[in-house]
Amino acid sequence: MDATTWLAFAGVSAVMIMTPGPDTAVTVRSTLVGGRAGGLMTALGVATGQTLWALATSAGMVALLLTSEPLFLAVRYAGAAYLVLLGIQALRVALRSPGGPGRPEPVVRARRRLRPWPAFRQGLISDLGNPKMAVFFASLLPQFAPPGPTAFSVLLLLGVTFAALTFGWLTLYAVLVARAGEVLRRPRVRRAVEGATGVVLVGLGLRIALE
Repeated sequence: MDATTWLAFAGVSAVMIMTPGPDTAVTVRSTLVGGRAGGLMTALGVATGQTLWALATSAGMVALLLTSEPLFLAVRYAGAAYLVLLGIQALRVALRSPGGPGRPEPVVRARRRLRPWPAFRQGLISDLGNPKMAVFFASLLPQFAPPGPTAFSVLLLLGVTFAALTFGWLTLYAVLVARAGEVLRRPRVRRAVEGATGVVLVGLGLRIALE
């Protein structure tokens, strides 16, 4: 694969990555409840999931998934249910009564609930449970990989490139949300953001399940 092909793939990938989706919503949610570290670990989990999808695509395992309707549906429904669960958790936080004047402690405690490993796990499960990633990788990557003995390594390289670009983009989200921490610690703002994130996650989960 030459540099021109790689740059073309990176350009197409950047457009797809910058389009908000489940991974973006989960990363924002993790940053809200776990701070910058939570957001970064979720981004790392998402990138790890994409790397696993790339490895499965390179080995031909994704093709088997796409041809097995029961297995594909199981992955789709499991991923959709997980997103809905995360959305409901966010909505529950949004519906709680905010602390009174001079009482920011409930909000501070909420932000510390999500530890690094659970944050990583959320990103990983969110990505692996999104069957669109299987379809996307199986349809996009082969267009940039020449047939032959180098196909496996080229497909894997393209997948890792996509994962690295995703990690960088989601890291930017996490840093920006974390920098707005002083504003987001205000009970009303926190509840509004949690509510909006919850609605988005539930909506994305239902859309994945019903598509």
